[in-house]
Amino acid sequence: MNILHIDSSILGNNSITRPLSALAVERLVAANPGARVERRDLGENPLPHLSGAEFAARGTAADPVLEQFKAADVIVIGSPMYNWTISSQLKAWIDRIAVAGETFAYSPQGPKGLAAGKRVIVITGRGSSMLDDRYTGFDHQEPYLRTLFRFLGIDDVTFVHAQGVALAADARPAVVAKAEAEIERLFADRLAA
Repeated sequence: MNILHIDSSILGNNSITRPLSALAVERLVAANPGARVERRDLGENPLPHLSGAEFAARGTAADPVLEQFKAADVIVIGSPMYNWTISSQLKAWIDRIAVAGETFAYSPQGPKGLAAGKRVIVITGRGSSMLDDRYTGFDHQEPYLRTLFRFLGIDDVTFVHAQGVALAADARPAVVAKAEAEIERLFADRLAA
């Protein structure tokens, strides 16, 4: 099994998603001895945003970012919510993996995803809680990522939300503990299935 671990937080050691995504990868490796893990830290080493010249040159040379994604069986993404959506660092990565003829194709029947068979686990970090009715319609993170991966042909997408961390000065430990427990349950449930 090939695991691709993506971190996209710009907060370094203060990140909520980094340790949680690392826990998910740790549990995946424990459940799949011999799994190979590749890590891409988009916060520490951001990809430049896609230029017009790069877009026009797609398909003429191998793209290591795209090849790394295509080789992965499982993708674990640490995705903090910035301004109700994903980070621009994660968007730059997405712009390199969503490539016509590589991960999706157009047809008279509509687009067809070419990346089926992969599993995606997204660990989010959110200052607010999308469980609060005051934020109905504000979440442009999970719907966007679900749509993107479905477009690429990936239906096995799981989200673990660490949310509400900014709602109180002492909220972080409880939010993190709840997300950790959800990650543990996720792998316990998969092993039992």
